[in-house]
Amino acid sequence: MRSARRRMLVLCPFPVGVAAGQRLKYEQYLDDWRAMGWDIDVSSFMDLPMWQVAYEPGRLASKAFGVLRGHLRRLRDLTRVGRYDLVYVFMWVTPFGSSVMERIVRRLAPRLVFDVEDNVVVGQRLPRGYNPNAIVARLKGPGKATFLIRHADHVIASSPFLRDFCLQQHGARASTYISSSVDTHRFVPRPHPGTGRKVVVGWTGTFSSRVYLDLLREVFQRLARRVDYRLRVIGNFDYELPGVDLEVVRWTKEGEVEDLQALDIGVYPLPRDEWVMGKSGLKAIQYMAFGLPTVASDAGITPMIIQHGVNGLLVRTPDEWVDALERLIGDAELRRRLGAAARQDAVAKYSTTAISTQYRGVLEKVS
Repeated sequence: MRSARRRMLVLCPFPVGVAAGQRLKYEQYLDDWRAMGWDIDVSSFMDLPMWQVAYEPGRLASKAFGVLRGHLRRLRDLTRVGRYDLVYVFMWVTPFGSSVMERIVRRLAPRLVFDVEDNVVVGQRLPRGYNPNAIVARLKGPGKATFLIRHADHVIASSPFLRDFCLQQHGARASTYISSSVDTHRFVPRPHPGTGRKVVVGWTGTFSSRVYLDLLREVFQRLARRVDYRLRVIGNFDYELPGVDLEVVRWTKEGEVEDLQALDIGVYPLPRDEWVMGKSGLKAIQYMAFGLPTVASDAGITPMIIQHGVNGLLVRTPDEWVDALERLIGDAELRRRLGAAARQDAVAKYSTTAISTQYRGVLEKVS
């Protein structure tokens, strides 16, 4: 007879509350799952000291010790996996090497849910810019995600394309597409739109997604020669862009809302490749929650989130990027209209209220 409360172990890459891929995905539902009757323990591979140096240049000794501590935590986790009713794995059990740790966890876990973001199965075929460290790229085990997709009791996928890929190409037993989501009670438009100041175009992300921001370097420079605007980059890295009025803001959880409310337009650049087919459109959803018109690449899941001319603008070429941004910068009413529609869609489709039932459905199926 099942006890009133069940036990879940979450195995994830990053500490709770610091990485957008976790923070704006399953992490914000942990309290809801507890209300369902789950007692939850979270074990991240990285601890906070490791997170703080992970994307900084150098610091090799600190990173090496961080990786060692992560593997020691995983060895400890192996001794307790069997005591949980469900193990929830986000992305992988360990980042490097073969799938041996994933295989052991699967063997010991009574039930296992695998939450996969981005098309990690094609990760080893990406251009060098996505994995700038060739040694690290080789160390990443390509078989980890494939094994977990095939052997998990349920796979949660970050896009409908990735869900179909898991089911049709890798034989997942069951898979559900669950979008990234935001707390639309916290992520709200700024109370009083600014007047008499430069229009602010903004992007938010981390060092690992800087490669996408770089796609627009020439666009931003061309735009600066045509109109007066300010570019705000919110992230965890330094950035320079000659010829552009650039403001770099260091991301903090405490300042996140205020920093994004200062934007007038959000940009979401993506390349057109296999990797993008697994992305969830999180940046666009964030901008929409703040009532911002978004200019986004017409790629991957983005056309399912952004309706061109209704709640944002979709573009494909550098010329289209420049024209769309110039149009929005010069038309406050268009910004207001697209932003209002974007906010409405964010609340209806991508709020935590709208998405919570999907997670509950998966947990009920596997338990």
